[in-house]
Amino acid sequence: MATAQLDQARIALKKYFGYDNFRPGQEEIIQGVYDKRDTLVLMPTGGGKSMCFQIPAITMEGMAVVVSPLISLMKDQVEGLKANGISAAFLNSSQTLDEQTTIENEIYHGEIKLLYVSPEKMLSPNFLPILRQGAVNLFAIDEAHCISSWGHDFRPEYTQMKFLKKTFPDIPVIALTATADKITRRDITAQLGLENPHVFISSFDRPNLSLTVSPGQKRYEQIVQFVRKRRNTSGIIYCLSRKGCESLARKLSGAGYHADYYHAGMTSRERNSVQTDFINDKIPIVCATIAFGMGIDKSNVRWVIHYNLPKNLEGYYQEIGRAGRDGAPADTLLFYSYSDVMTLRDIIEKNVSEQESIQLAKLERMQQYAEALICRRKILLNYFSENLGENCGNCDICKNPPSLFDGTIIAQKALSAVARAKERIGVNLLIDILRGSRRREVLERGYDKIKTYGAGADISSRDWQYLIQQIINLGLLEIAYDHHHVLRLTEEAQRVLFGKKKIQLARMAEVKERREKSKREVKVEKKRNRVKNDLFKVLRQLRKDLARKKGIPPYIVFSDATLQEMAAELPVTEVDFREISGVGDVKMEQYGPIFMRAIARYQAAQGGGKLNVAPSLDEQSTAMIQLLKRGLPIVEIAMLQKLTPEEVSSRLAHLYASGADVELKRLISKTELKQILELMENLPDPIRRKDVIAALDGRMGPEKVDYAMAYIERNG
Repeated sequence: MATAQLDQARIALKKYFGYDNFRPGQEEIIQGVYDKRDTLVLMPTGGGKSMCFQIPAITMEGMAVVVSPLISLMKDQVEGLKANGISAAFLNSSQTLDEQTTIENEIYHGEIKLLYVSPEKMLSPNFLPILRQGAVNLFAIDEAHCISSWGHDFRPEYTQMKFLKKTFPDIPVIALTATADKITRRDITAQLGLENPHVFISSFDRPNLSLTVSPGQKRYEQIVQFVRKRRNTSGIIYCLSRKGCESLARKLSGAGYHADYYHAGMTSRERNSVQTDFINDKIPIVCATIAFGMGIDKSNVRWVIHYNLPKNLEGYYQEIGRAGRDGAPADTLLFYSYSDVMTLRDIIEKNVSEQESIQLAKLERMQQYAEALICRRKILLNYFSENLGENCGNCDICKNPPSLFDGTIIAQKALSAVARAKERIGVNLLIDILRGSRRREVLERGYDKIKTYGAGADISSRDWQYLIQQIINLGLLEIAYDHHHVLRLTEEAQRVLFGKKKIQLARMAEVKERREKSKREVKVEKKRNRVKNDLFKVLRQLRKDLARKKGIPPYIVFSDATLQEMAAELPVTEVDFREISGVGDVKMEQYGPIFMRAIARYQAAQGGGKLNVAPSLDEQSTAMIQLLKRGLPIVEIAMLQKLTPEEVSSRLAHLYASGADVELKRLISKTELKQILELMENLPDPIRRKDVIAALDGRMGPEKVDYAMAYIERNG
């Protein structure tokens, strides 16, 4: 019987999906479903999880129900199945009542093989009769890590899915996820009430992905350099905030790269449009929050960048897994700075949760990964309980290895202490035991009597912290988050403990230098951010004043994103100012000198001295200034420069306002300047050039008004 069913499965695989053979493990999982056995499937992104429930669904009598939290992607998944000739549908809150009624009628008539539903729809009271009518043959819980509070993307409504086994005890449940550590796996099984489930864990190794961690300074410049080498390829840049997504996308677009953004603050239509364009290679680069890319079967994503440090290794691994799904080489780049860690800690601590300690512990593991000086792939695979024997050769550490030493004896001391303490201690208590501490807890629990007490007294507490981090990252110890973070020995630890395997550790000087550098950088970053934020406030007030005078909304002058970039880049020359996103020729003429002067004043105040902010001049401007100094009238200067007198006057006024060495007294007398300034004081806001010219009633030409306004811009 089993052979006949698998034969049907192979026929369906070729008929509907065009593949000749299943991937490793898929047949085994599918057979378990045919045998009505509950199953937990762990496969990395792109490993073929969906085939494990889609093939049984279309080869068995009845309908399979797939629970997915990704409402925005259900439509794409269903359309993909329909394109392959499979009757599929979805039900969620995005549909009209008529649309839902039509699908429900199709269910009653047995016309649907695969039905995708949201958790909320599954839990609605009126959905149970539909399930009973639909002759369900299988429940598939996609993104199953969402059911566990130990997981990285916990959804409270998912915890109610346990009603499925109670209501439909004879129907198999298959839970699928791309990332779940041991604790999360156990919790998924318990939460769903799975009966003696078959647990299938595929290899998490994605050798085609290169892994690189880079310092978080000058991220934009690094991104441009990275993307420039990969033109015409698809990539995703993950950012922590919505504003960060938008700002980075605009900067990249301004630099000539076709980029767009995607986040939860956009409408469903906007998100779908970006996603569709990305899938169809119309947009090569998307700057997104972490929701983007889940469920997208786009095989040719060639790179993934993390602009900010992720909260945990599960999320990080899932996100980088969206690159290179076709098996071809793909690159990943993670920016790391200590300030990211502090930001994420603040977010976790402010968002009061029962899981705060777990989230902080997992953030610490993420930080350790970023700071590590051992093969990064080893760390990732060890985290998911998979051992990589040799270094991968495809990460930044392997390509530029640190100085190593034989750390076997050090590791044996730590592992022995954990074993003799019956695996009931955490990192801090382990260090106390190794250093021979007389702390009360050590003595009360009798740890001063074990053989390894004081065996590491020659190593400082701080160095032991770094060493134990390396031992954990090498997969010799694991942290039991669900048992007060105690340390547990792994199978690999036994080999080291009993002398069957030697290990290499990074020299402490290099480890400490890396961490100290990160902390030094965050101090600089904090100071820079304070200066940047203060200057942003100054520029925002200046924008408000200018907008009020002109009678226009402030954002018409410059957007917040443009002001923020000014505050970060501090442009005080015309060349630099034109590099700011949102500064075109017209705005450069209208506002450039005013904002450059404000930035220069701020810098001077910060530095305690006067800053030379004369603009960079082209040859023609320099010549005009020199001719003016020689006493030539505007008409002659215009003839020599092949310009109109009006053009020369306007250019000189602009140059003066910009801080150039233009002798204003040769352009307008003190009396003329005083008259115009007094006249302007009596005009209502906003003061416009044409209003001043009209009020002068021909007594002075328009160029004199330009000089007076330039004087105000330069001197306040």
